Amino acid sequence: MTAYDQLIAFQRETEALEQVAGRLGWDQETMMPEGATPQRAEEHAAMASVLHQRRIDPRIGEWLDKAEPGDEVARANLRHIRRRYERTAKVPARLASELARTTSLAHRVWAEARGKDDVAAFLPMLDKVLQLRREEAACLATGGDLYDALLDDYEPGGSGAEIAAMFDALRPRLVALRAAILDRPAPRALQGSYAEDGQLRISRDLALAFGYDLDKGRIDKAVHPFSSGSGLDVRITTRTNPQDPFNCFYSTIHEVGHAAYEQHIDAAYLLTPLGQGVSMGVHESQSRIYENQLGRSRAFTGWLFDRMVKEFGDFGIPDPDAFYATVNRVGNGYIRTEADEVQYNLHIMLRFDLERALIAGDLVVADLEAAWNDRFAADFGFAVDKPSNGVLQDVHWSEGLFGYFPTYSLGNVYSGCLHAALRRDLPDLDADLARGDTARATGWLAEHLQRHGGLYEPKEVITRAIGGAPSEAPLLDYLEAKFGAIYNL
Repeated sequence: MTAYDQLIAFQRETEALEQVAGRLGWDQETMMPEGATPQRAEEHAAMASVLHQRRIDPRIGEWLDKAEPGDEVARANLRHIRRRYERTAKVPARLASELARTTSLAHRVWAEARGKDDVAAFLPMLDKVLQLRREEAACLATGGDLYDALLDDYEPGGSGAEIAAMFDALRPRLVALRAAILDRPAPRALQGSYAEDGQLRISRDLALAFGYDLDKGRIDKAVHPFSSGSGLDVRITTRTNPQDPFNCFYSTIHEVGHAAYEQHIDAAYLLTPLGQGVSMGVHESQSRIYENQLGRSRAFTGWLFDRMVKEFGDFGIPDPDAFYATVNRVGNGYIRTEADEVQYNLHIMLRFDLERALIAGDLVVADLEAAWNDRFAADFGFAVDKPSNGVLQDVHWSEGLFGYFPTYSLGNVYSGCLHAALRRDLPDLDADLARGDTARATGWLAEHLQRHGGLYEPKEVITRAIGGAPSEAPLLDYLEAKFGAIYNL
């Protein structure tokens, strides 16, 4: 075997172990008994230790020195392996294990604190997670920006300054559009109660409509919807609320977007560095275009309206046009995952600024709730009513995912670019969507982006898909056109 062959064989085993570690996380969120938390924390720590040792195995350096890439795929594999090897080698094994153990425990503490609206019960654990992540960032940054070092985990090559500039470009037009919308009469809101079994039947239909392969996946319930896995085992979760079936439906579509990306990656890349999404920003572009530009379009909501009538009978919305406006209703709300397209990125900006301040040491955990509440009131014009609608609503910080939040907005920007290119190439797409048929749209995304997995760098795969450099303009143009029509602006 050549040095490259030996390296890839070793890497396949590492990738397989990473999938096992991910399955531990999926189980903890969906099926694990509550009393198993201390043991699961030790299991996570043990897996993290094993993986850390494999990632810094000295043979990797020897193989990298000797490997001769024969083609584009080999060059990409070597790029990913070298980046991970050099990055992992900077973090002590003790720290990697302690992070895994602590975040596993912190997740359960967060879930209990959220359920009781008890911020004080969570803050000590959050502070421990933060300090560990700051220690890790210091190892990785080698004198550079701590936040950028963490952001690189989720968006390789990204920077806090670049994200801040993107937000500066988005904010003025988003704020102006929101102000104009909120000055107009709002469409009718959904009323009534919707049985969970009916919601889950429609949820399954939606997953299938968007091409989710249930032979290689499954749908479960979780407090915070997520997608997990890659290759031949990609699982999603959703959640239900009797008064808000849209939460279930669009959480499902969103997570199917993530899952479809993983399921459509070239099978030849299975259990290699190329066999998963290239970044969280690119990943989010898929979930957001599935959920919003396709799933909330006038054409597709017409199909969904008929499906809801079949399941629930007369539910108070008279026709597909009124239903489209209801689905896309803009209104005040606390929860990021339930936010409309216009206001969603404002929720991300709040989190980005706060977590950047936490990592920099400019904000301490003890002051986080007050900082959140003050910023929320300033940005949205009303006060947070309880912690579960404020600083406790998201799972991310309990899991140590500092640097993750801005990739949501980056994904929105990318989805705007992809949607413009998709509509350019498929101008008659609405006729398909009106039948609940997304095959051509999802097929376009699979061909132009998803199949490549990690073959290209994040910006490169978007640029190749759309035929030019990405920018904020397509997303802003789309939002202004769509909501201008709905609200007669």
